Amino acid sequence: MKSRRSAPVVLVCLIVLGRASAPGAHAASEPAAADAAADDAARADVAAQRLALPPEVAAAMRGINSERIRAHVKFLADDLLEGRGTGTRGGDIAAHYIAAQFALDGLRPAGDDGGYLQRAAFTGVQTLDGTSATLVLPHGAPLELKRGPDYVAGNQTQTERVDIDAPIVFVGYGIEAPEYRWNDFKGVDVKGKVMLVIVNEPPSTDPKFFAGEAMTYYGRWTYKFEEAARRGAIAALIIHRTDLASYGWNVVQSSWSNEMVYLADDRDPKLEAAAWIQLDVARRLFAASGLQLDEQIAAAGTRKFKARELPVRFKAHIESRVRKFESYNVLGVLPGADGGPAAQAVMYTAHYDHLGINPALPGDKIYNGAVDNGTGCGILLELAHAYATSAAKPPHPVLFASVTAEEKGLLGSNYLGKHLPIPPAQVALDLNFDAVQPIGIPEGVNVTGAERTTFYPVVENTAQAFGYQIQPDAEPGAGHYYRSDHFSMARVGVPAFSINTATKFAGHPPEWGKALHDEYTAKRYHQPSDEYSPDMDFTADAAMARFGFALGWQALTAGATVGWQPGDEFESKRQAR
Repeated sequence: MKSRRSAPVVLVCLIVLGRASAPGAHAASEPAAADAAADDAARADVAAQRLALPPEVAAAMRGINSERIRAHVKFLADDLLEGRGTGTRGGDIAAHYIAAQFALDGLRPAGDDGGYLQRAAFTGVQTLDGTSATLVLPHGAPLELKRGPDYVAGNQTQTERVDIDAPIVFVGYGIEAPEYRWNDFKGVDVKGKVMLVIVNEPPSTDPKFFAGEAMTYYGRWTYKFEEAARRGAIAALIIHRTDLASYGWNVVQSSWSNEMVYLADDRDPKLEAAAWIQLDVARRLFAASGLQLDEQIAAAGTRKFKARELPVRFKAHIESRVRKFESYNVLGVLPGADGGPAAQAVMYTAHYDHLGINPALPGDKIYNGAVDNGTGCGILLELAHAYATSAAKPPHPVLFASVTAEEKGLLGSNYLGKHLPIPPAQVALDLNFDAVQPIGIPEGVNVTGAERTTFYPVVENTAQAFGYQIQPDAEPGAGHYYRSDHFSMARVGVPAFSINTATKFAGHPPEWGKALHDEYTAKRYHQPSDEYSPDMDFTADAAMARFGFALGWQALTAGATVGWQPGDEFESKRQAR
């Protein structure tokens, strides 16, 4: 039924795309934007010469077109797609649209049943208005919490209702990391209780201790909930603090107000309440326990910290709407020139889903997701077009994967990693694109995680050829490496990282780029205001596509496949394949 419903819409999509691509259809075709695109294409020519790329490869790279990227983003971010929610009509339209583009470019289907779509079964759980939560304090009246302003919660057990009444155990950052000789759970048992944890991980400037300023997976909220469930806790409360989370409470509230999604075949332990609490709520909770929050957070970052059960109980009633559904990864492959088995394939990935519609919002209710991740999809589709139409045929397969359910915890790419059409051991590299802001001509790039691979010298040389400075992650504590779909590929051993612009753009000081990135995070990230605008400059997106094209071609033609640096956390997965 879904295919019959969305097929006519996809035909409309292609018509819209053709109109959007026509000369004079938008502001970016004005002389200034055209000059910027020409300058960036010239930069690509210089890079091709420095990298000694074959003429046919250089021509394909130069032909990458910012206006085709614009057209894809414009359509994918249209209200017609209703925010591309996972398992919704709009999300399905996006999947069929991307599949149609793969077909037009002549990619071979790499999904199920000879098609481009890879089906994944999911369970959706929407927390309903009948939900309530209370902190039962040792003295005085209970503290009634307001869902949204004070807390958010989801029932991971995928049942329609659950009641919780259990003591709270404060376990600091909630981490057990033997390699760092760290265990927050010494002396306490959280089984059947509510685990209270701080977002992120112990502060460090030592690269040998929690990777210094860069967040490890131990700091991710997903790890906190997973560890709580593994230890038998019935619920977990994460204390939000903006500087530690790298995003405000508004992002938590908007992300968790929508349906939470789980892979239907996931048999890992789950929590009856996976919840976040606002900083002021945590402050009142600790005060009622005779403790000071800031002091406890500071203590939790030291080896002297000791977990403790607090004289406070968490009482909650969670009502949920549960539904079973399918959603799709979209997979297309360009076979290697010899037509033989893959030995050194390259993957390009980008998620197409976003947050859908929130009927409870005042005014605009659609999370259009133009930047996140219409831009990554536009880049992916343009890369597919460049490879497929090139006179130079790659020696090994190139897999293009646009995945679902990234916003639900990287679930689509998680499923893909376990069901790759090419065995992980035969995939040399995954290059991922996620939220590449269309704001100008980049002179700096972020390739966080590339340094963990043996491919990094090629990345450095390629950046130099393009005239790009590899800038360190401006927010190393945000844990960006663990927040996008390349992480799912890394978990199955595939060397993987994301490509994005940094803060340095031509004609501007670094502060300009940083200010625009900060503004996006504060005002549009995971908000309905992340919308397409005709004044967007997709030169940056085309530039990152060219950079990714050059990297991918070099991985395809290298003398040996890519690996992880010795001792990296993913090295064992690679070696086991």
